[in-house]
Amino acid sequence: MSYQVKQIAAFLGLDFQGKGSHSLTRVSSWEKADADALVFYESGEAGDLEFLPAGCIIAPREMAPAKRNVIFSTQPKLDFARASAYLVPLPAGRGRQHPTAIVSKSAKIEEDVDLGPFTVVGAGARIGKGSIIYTGSVIGKGCRLGRECILHPGVVLYPGAKLGDRVILHAGVVVGGDGFGYVFDGERQQKFPQIGTVILEDDVEVGCNTTIDRGSLGTTRIRQGAKIDNMVQIAHNVDIGRNVVIASQTGISGSTVIEDDAVIGGQVGFGDHARVQKGVVIGSKAGVLPGKIVRSGHIYWGIPVRPLRDYKRLNAYFGKLPAMKSEIDALKKEVSKLQDALRKEKH
Repeated sequence: MSYQVKQIAAFLGLDFQGKGSHSLTRVSSWEKADADALVFYESGEAGDLEFLPAGCIIAPREMAPAKRNVIFSTQPKLDFARASAYLVPLPAGRGRQHPTAIVSKSAKIEEDVDLGPFTVVGAGARIGKGSIIYTGSVIGKGCRLGRECILHPGVVLYPGAKLGDRVILHAGVVVGGDGFGYVFDGERQQKFPQIGTVILEDDVEVGCNTTIDRGSLGTTRIRQGAKIDNMVQIAHNVDIGRNVVIASQTGISGSTVIEDDAVIGGQVGFGDHARVQKGVVIGSKAGVLPGKIVRSGHIYWGIPVRPLRDYKRLNAYFGKLPAMKSEIDALKKEVSKLQDALRKEKH
């Protein structure tokens, strides 16, 4: 699809300079830019832009070279992302169904839904208009998918899973599996019921091989606009807020609540029943203890998790521990000598 510079600027609500009729067909990195490409620039030497072989640049006004097509932006990266969605939109279904797709007679498939090879749609499932279900994905009994969802190859929705509009699940995602719940009777582990539901609201995106368990008796919920990276484990009854971002290899234990707009780094571990308040940022490899409340207003790091300023101070002390031990050992020897001298004086 092709758009003119002036059309993209109008879509973004921004001013531009240069040839407004110049056509763009794609977005690009600097290294692969050409006359058809849109790129962005937000820092560095403004003189570099004179030699950038791109059709148009999104950049701050003060960096714009006089002879280039430039869309002026105070947030170039953000506006580049918005322009990308406009210039290169996500694919939409066209109603193509592969002959190997297996669809229950009681399933309801709306208009323009694509079903790829060897997809399975269970009894009573519903798939909204314009959705795309790629090769080998399984949609269980009674599942609900909203409009324009995309399920990449090998996605599995267990029975009863519910997805809102424009949900994107990448390859290997599993939604609605049983949570890890058992009760020990003194001899063996008895399985606790895993009969709840799982809901992914509008505009949620989930990365490859992430697993989201159903609620045990209640609901696991991923709220509108949350973005979850590859290989994340989300346990039963977890509630993840709007626009939360969670990086790869994070593990979230049961009944944890992560409130709106939080940012969770990679490999963070959460104990059960923890709560992360709105807007909190937790750095990579942190550990949140069971029942811990991580309060708003700070960036957190470390195991156990603590405000970043405290983590940095303690980390500085850790580096000094060998020297501190040597000093303490020397002081102990001096104290021992003084004690021996005092004993001799008494005798």
